[in-house]
Amino acid sequence: MATDGRPRRALVAGAAGFIGSHLCDALVRRGMKVVGIDSFWTGRPQNIAHLKQDPSFTFLQLDIIDPLPLSLRADLIFNLACAASPPHYQIDPVHTMLTNVLGTRNLLALAADCGARFVLASTSEVYGDPLMHPQTEEYWGNVNPVGPRSCYDEGKRAAESLVFDYLRAGRADVKVGRIFNTYGPRMRADDGRVVANLITQALRNADLTIYGDGSQTRSFCYVDDLVEGLVRLASYERPLPRPINLGNPTELTVSELARKVQQLTGCRSRIVEKPLPVDDPKRRRPNIETAQELLDWTPHVPLASGLGKTIEWFAADLLSAEPTERRGKRPNGRAARRAGLSPASTA
Repeated sequence: MATDGRPRRALVAGAAGFIGSHLCDALVRRGMKVVGIDSFWTGRPQNIAHLKQDPSFTFLQLDIIDPLPLSLRADLIFNLACAASPPHYQIDPVHTMLTNVLGTRNLLALAADCGARFVLASTSEVYGDPLMHPQTEEYWGNVNPVGPRSCYDEGKRAAESLVFDYLRAGRADVKVGRIFNTYGPRMRADDGRVVANLITQALRNADLTIYGDGSQTRSFCYVDDLVEGLVRLASYERPLPRPINLGNPTELTVSELARKVQQLTGCRSRIVEKPLPVDDPKRRRPNIETAQELLDWTPHVPLASGLGKTIEWFAADLLSAEPTERRGKRPNGRAARRAGLSPASTA
């Protein structure tokens, strides 16, 4: 990812988030100078604490809906700056919409000024509750424009529109990746989405809650695979006048996922059903033929392996977050051992 033999300068908006922090790691490993920005709306300082010791990484706390510092310069800009889980983006839907629209516009203007390549992290949510299965990039989607999820769904659709307007006007070199369900270490315990919910519940031997009857499907991509897809998308030198799906095409039901988490953690939890959220998609699976053809990219991490690594990380994270006086109720033994922890440890 260098044009003149020197490390390129990358800017990552949303750098302290789950995916953003892993992307920063990958770019630094590739020898790039990285500026991370984040408002800490949902990002966590601990996700990038290790990077702050690296001279190749610089961090600025700011919100991309505000005017950006004139000193910001980059050759490559990634926009991952938006809350991505319904419980978080619905807290302040106006801010969510502005992040997607005004924030994207601000970063696009920076890209145009710097002559930088711009990569938008869009989402499978632009397909809404899809009537086409699996979803291809040509599908226009089935989105409720006034529902409780529309601040995110329609916000990302508007962001895509802005990006391709800049491309058609010749103002910026742009790429758009539509990210499907992604999981892995550094997810928030209060993320609200199914993988984080099930794992944290299992580690606490609480009931595993699924929404609806559990027959709805998802396709889960491990974060390392997803980040590799984003890097390959950013490195693609030819014009891309359409988005590219990035996700794992292996589809399973939410009930099947819950049973896998039960098996991997050895928890004693029951699976209980709760009402399905409004506008929750019934099926979700990417067609990734375009990514395979143009980027030579296919996810490789099996679900069992990725879940195992994610469970280990959550077990350690949950234990470290507990106040000392409350550590009598710890992650269940099997999962704690996976994390290299003793169930009786106070470390």
